Amino acid sequence: MKFPKSLTKKLDTRKENNSLRTLTVSQNLIDFASNDYLGFSKNECIFDKVHQFLLENKIKQNGATGSRLLTGNHLLFHETESFISKFHESESALLFNSGYDANVGFFNAVPQRNDIILYDELCHASIRDGIQLSLAKSFKFQHNNLADLETLLLKFKFTDNQVYIVTESVFSMDGDSPDLVSLSQLAEKYNALLVVDEAHALGVLGEKGEGLVQKLKLQDKVFARIMTFGKGLGCHGSVILASSQLREYLINFCRSFIYTTALSPHSVATILVSYQELKLSYDTIQKLKENSNYFDEYCSDIIDYQSNDSSIKSIVISGNNSVKAAAHTLQNHGFDVKPILSPTVQEGHERLRFCLHSYNSKKEIKEVLELLKNFNK
Repeated sequence: MKFPKSLTKKLDTRKENNSLRTLTVSQNLIDFASNDYLGFSKNECIFDKVHQFLLENKIKQNGATGSRLLTGNHLLFHETESFISKFHESESALLFNSGYDANVGFFNAVPQRNDIILYDELCHASIRDGIQLSLAKSFKFQHNNLADLETLLLKFKFTDNQVYIVTESVFSMDGDSPDLVSLSQLAEKYNALLVVDEAHALGVLGEKGEGLVQKLKLQDKVFARIMTFGKGLGCHGSVILASSQLREYLINFCRSFIYTTALSPHSVATILVSYQELKLSYDTIQKLKENSNYFDEYCSDIIDYQSNDSSIKSIVISGNNSVKAAAHTLQNHGFDVKPILSPTVQEGHERLRFCLHSYNSKKEIKEVLELLKNFNK
């Protein structure tokens, strides 16, 4: 069958730039690539507890059978959302099928025509895609630059339309965080609503992995928090934490919630059991933080590097060819480290992205960084 020339051209350009994406199968290397920060995705205790939970509650249903507004809304959803809202000290919680669904649905539904969205220039693609679907006007501000944000806020100070400020508590490419305290103060000063994506903070930041917003006791200052479960929680799905009124609004107007088959009972049970496990995982979370600190200290001694409090560590090696060569070297020595290429990141800011885990050893961290040091000589 004939393939469109315009699409062939785009694929050829990716190949020429050495940026063509392909699907690969895990080679059982030492994991510095996955977002499974606490090892929950392969936690046998969670696996067994989910199975036992389904048996005890006589849940023998493989699929949801429909959207939650039709036939897919079983009691397990309400139990799980209640547990999550209490854990995160939120008035309510609403489960979504993925973080992408939550962000696209939220920004498509909530900001209205001629409202203003001010978003960090490095916000995730799901946020940007949702903003594109919105009828609101949107403007990006320089990454974590509060002065630039305030310049925009001043511009819209006297607007009659609602202003939304959008950021992430941990950015997925650099692992850095904004000054959320000052950001919340700016939002209050200019009567704006703050929205925070905590995808890479859940399970990582805070004593019980509750995220940065709660760690800083800002939960009452944030209009909506988006938590994604495919990272620190090791399973699938996401939740929007918000007021009961916003939850009611999303149920009525959020298309990615209304027009999709609900999560299966097994998926929801896994979310609930994983949250229950998170409450008991203080030692595991502390081990993850120790590994993060060790990486920062060791890395700073051998190369130019900016530390952070998250589990994501990025080392810039400019150029797709160079960063892919570095990644291949580490992979050939048994370490699964992925290169992040342009256009995913800005050209010239290609990098190796290290994801740390509670189950990584200090020996593994030292060995992979020593290899990197030798590669840079």
